[in-house]
Amino acid sequence: MLTFPLYWHSDNPSAHASFWDYKDHQDRVVWLWEQIAARYKGNPWIAGYNPMNEPCDPEHWRLPAFYDRLEPAIRKIDPDHVLWLDGNTFAMEWKYFDHVLPNSVYALHDYSMMGFPTGERFKATADQKSKLERQFIRKAEFMTTHKTPIWNGEFGPVYSDPRIDSNAEEINQDRFSLLSEQLSIYDKYQIHWSIWLYKDIGVQGMVHTSPDSKWNKLIQPFLEKKRYLQLDAWGKYPSKDAEEALNPLVEWIDKQAPNAKDQYPTPWATERHVLRSVIQTFFARCFSDEFAEQFRGKTKEELDALAHSFHFDECVQREGLNKAMREHATVESKGERAQMVLTDEEKAQKDDLP
Repeated sequence: MLTFPLYWHSDNPSAHASFWDYKDHQDRVVWLWEQIAARYKGNPWIAGYNPMNEPCDPEHWRLPAFYDRLEPAIRKIDPDHVLWLDGNTFAMEWKYFDHVLPNSVYALHDYSMMGFPTGERFKATADQKSKLERQFIRKAEFMTTHKTPIWNGEFGPVYSDPRIDSNAEEINQDRFSLLSEQLSIYDKYQIHWSIWLYKDIGVQGMVHTSPDSKWNKLIQPFLEKKRYLQLDAWGKYPSKDAEEALNPLVEWIDKQAPNAKDQYPTPWATERHVLRSVIQTFFARCFSDEFAEQFRGKTKEELDALAHSFHFDECVQREGLNKAMREHATVESKGERAQMVLTDEEKAQKDDLP
């Protein structure tokens, strides 16, 4: 599947996606997908096109309007490949989506804070299981209403590192249990899914680089600094010093502007907005040269050896994750999909967003 990243994955160094403000930006994306469609038309190895990954439109209506423009442009060139269309706000919201485009599958992403270091530990309680199911049902409401296929394009916990957490094995068993519970929900409603992700440096991949690899050994001190300073949004660890610096600012903002916590993206509270804008964008950018300096003076052979750390034969398989996926890889059709019902109060609840 081919995709185009938007908002917090790319665009500019701020938290503002100027894509929505300028027709020229949108024209360029339409042109890009026309070229991609021309290149891969008729290619059976391509499952389809995912025009935007986790788009975020603060006004909501511009995303479905752009899909309405993009779909016929692609279809003039490639009428066959499926379009995988993410919902708004990290593939979680469907405001202003009121019709279904042809040969298109609508996609949600279904992460839970219970799978992240700063979230509640998953202990498979009745309340936790109910919360997981409610959040999934709310995200799938558009597809349920319009009787379309449901594609969960991303989900999955992050995993504990035994070099950081002395009880990493216990924590990871909880994360595997969370993953299995989510997969059981997807089985119940007979939906299609794809885990995030295949390969990384030991955060949540099905396979990951070895802690003893040349790559990991080189960047480990920098990773520890990023963890201490909370520079990475994904899998952020608690940090007493970082929180003591951040919390007074968040409290002051909430006191002066009580509506700050309700700004878009609405699943975020004030803390997440400040973390993203100040710590994980401005502050993190200050360390980019320091990261690059680790590779200064390396020979081509040394760089090749670092890259080889990602070769499958050198990687480690995360067996607990892969076992859970194998157990849920096939589901026998049970006819009609189970009914998804939420109360108005449940629909209005904010999602548990990492």
